[in-house]
Order: sequence, then C-alpha cells, then structure tokens
Amino acid sequence: MRTGRSTLTAALTGALALGVLTASPAEAADTGVTVTNVVVNKGKPIIVGITEEKEPGVTFRMTWPAGYTSGDITAFPHLYHETTAAKGAETGIRTGYVTYYDDTPRSANVEGVLYIDPRWTLDSTKDATTWKIAVNVRRWAHGSETKLEAEENLTGLGTVQVKRAARATVNASPEPVAKNKTLTVTGKLTRADWGREAYVGYPDKLAKLQFRKAGTSTYTTVKTVRANSTGSLKTTVTATTDGYWRWTFGETATTGGATAAGDYVDVQ
Repeated sequence: MRTGRSTLTAALTGALALGVLTASPAEAADTGVTVTNVVVNKGKPIIVGITEEKEPGVTFRMTWPAGYTSGDITAFPHLYHETTAAKGAETGIRTGYVTYYDDTPRSANVEGVLYIDPRWTLDSTKDATTWKIAVNVRRWAHGSETKLEAEENLTGLGTVQVKRAARATVNASPEPVAKNKTLTVTGKLTRADWGREAYVGYPDKLAKLQFRKAGTSTYTTVKTVRANSTGSLKTTVTATTDGYWRWTFGETATTGGATAAGDYVDVQ
C-alpha cells in the first residue's frame, strides 16, 4: 500500500485541479497512464439531500509508464456533466482522497472517495442527472515534488446517476379508532431542491399505502394514491385491527425512493 502523494484531503485535491501548485506547463499531454475498471458508489446511484455531506466510494485499476513509480503519479477521479472533463476537474464532484495499493512496479489498485457538499457542489435540480466519470492524471518527474511533465483528463470511464433525496411522512387518525370505522391516512412527499436548499413538495407522485398488523414484521400494500400538486396524500380505509400505516415509493430517474416510519393505530 502507498499512502503518499495521492492520499490527500479534498482541499489539496482542489488546489491541484486549479493548478495552484507551481509546475512547468504540461497541459493536455499524454501521461502514459491508463485507468480501467472504474466503479463509483458500488455501481449505485448517488442520492443527495440538502445539507448532508456525501462521500461515495470510488475504485479503479491504474498502470503507469516504465521509469516511474506510483509516487510520481497523481490520479484524481471526478464527475462532470454539461461541461468538459477539464472544467469538471475544477468545478464538478471531485476527489476527497485516494490511496494506491501497488501490486506490481507499474500498477496499483486504487481506492478512495469523492466528496459532495450539496450546498457547494450542486447548483440546481438540473444536477439530478447522469454524470460522466473522468480521472485527472498528472505525471511528475521521477522523484520530483514540483516538476510536472504531463497532465490529461482520462474520459470514457462510465457514468453515474446523481439523484435528489426524498422523504415521506404519514399520519393516521383518529387515534385510537373504533373497529370497522373510517381511518383517514394523510402524508406528504418531498424531495431535495438544491437550488433552494430545502425539501419541496413532490407533486403527482404515486405512493403506496401499506399496513403492518401488530405483532408481525411484513407490510402489505393496501392501495396506491397519487399526491396532489403540493405533494400531499390523503385517503381513507376501514380500521379492522391494530397496526402500523406508512407511505412508500420507489426511485425514479432523478429522485431516490422514500418510506415513512410506520404510524401505529390502536383499534378498539
């Protein structure tokens, strides 16, 4: 394992991407480095709220030219969309840190994380889309900390979906309720709006109303209801036995799924 140049914090990664370090001009030059088998977030979509920082994992295989060691290479993955890979290295979703695990003199398996703070990284709901994966590679003169020989952004490494986090709430009333009487179940569906830094109503979304009988562990779907223009849900059911009620819905192309915590109702 090597924990040298590339085991860096997000702050230093940003400095490298912006070219803050003093180095000889070497932009858009072939580094001779190859990157393969890139996997971000274990191949799953990255679901992001409005304040929670995210550190999705990233792994890949890297090889470099003869005459160099892993200490001469910096390789920082990043995600970008609607721009170039080079610009994405400065403004996209960038590396938190990476660590090289050398297994031959010219190759290593690399593990690390990307860093997402939605308050700074994601500007609007348009960022809930498919992001391209790239790796910014710099090759330094052997043994040098400052002499940059070549730099390139390796592309065509795959994509990953970034999605808006969602929430669901539920309230069943009256509580308690007489057996075989009407129970009204309401709720609200919301999802992250990164531009407004708030959770906003998720309109027209279909949600399943589910019930779990007291003393059991499995929910069953009772009916499906469409949220109104503000994301609110409302329906009625007949109360027959004690148990828990909840709303749930699955992921879409832009938004993660959500399930409310069960609301217990005592039927008397």
